[in-house]
Amino acid sequence: MLACSLSLAVAEEPSPERSIEQIPRGRIDPALIPTAYAGTESFRFDVSYTGGLKLGELHMELSRLEERPDAFQIHSRVTTEDGLFSAIYPIEDVHLTKVAGPQRLPYYYEVWQKEGFSYEAHRITKYDQKRGRIAYWHNDKPAEIYEVGGGIQNEFSSFFASRIMPLEPGQPFIVSTFADHQRNEVVVMVRTREQLEETLFDTVDTVVVEPIMKFSGLYDKRGDTVIWYTDDECRVPVLVNSKLLIGSLTAKLVAYHNPACPQYDNTVLEKYQKQYPNHTPRP
Repeated sequence: MLACSLSLAVAEEPSPERSIEQIPRGRIDPALIPTAYAGTESFRFDVSYTGGLKLGELHMELSRLEERPDAFQIHSRVTTEDGLFSAIYPIEDVHLTKVAGPQRLPYYYEVWQKEGFSYEAHRITKYDQKRGRIAYWHNDKPAEIYEVGGGIQNEFSSFFASRIMPLEPGQPFIVSTFADHQRNEVVVMVRTREQLEETLFDTVDTVVVEPIMKFSGLYDKRGDTVIWYTDDECRVPVLVNSKLLIGSLTAKLVAYHNPACPQYDNTVLEKYQKQYPNHTPRP
């Protein structure tokens, strides 16, 4: 269930009154790149089940790479440490995605999975965006080659790229994503604007987004997922909620760092200093 929420996806049919052919392809807004891809951004989410029972955490970092122009690394870690089920079904997954170019498309993806007490997996995916070809390795098996067409994301790069595409309520867009060994045309629904209370940043104005996926992906997704981004140039994901057959899972942002967004950076430390003005916490 933890992995279901952390995938940040949703399984739902597109709106019947608007066919997928009528929906435009999403493009990154260049004006938002300096804040979203400053190369110094990090997130930590607490993932909880209905009622606030903590299951685990999601850590994500976006950093700049020197190996290619406009290259960045998305490092994600899914863990059940300090969670309710860590002693029953521990999870320790690490995902590394490298992206480049004006649309921040992936050219390399690697994942190490440790789940339960016996399952381990190592996967490598290399993307040839110009030729529309993907090479995929799973553990020690021979490479599998897929012809998918150009301009394709993976599940992690699509999350970072789509959040800085134009988000106007009622105006969906498509983000092509490679998952389940094929190209998937993911419709991103922009639902509404909403003032959200009790976030890491207290009360904030948000834009509510609901990506629509028909694939299970790396993690098996079975419920609707909604993402709340701050409604400004930073597009900070403050909350993610995934409905399940019974209850729901919530990924709540509990720590954030990005000097390019000073209105949000170091918020946790600032709140601590206001509450305890005469005490300096240890680094």
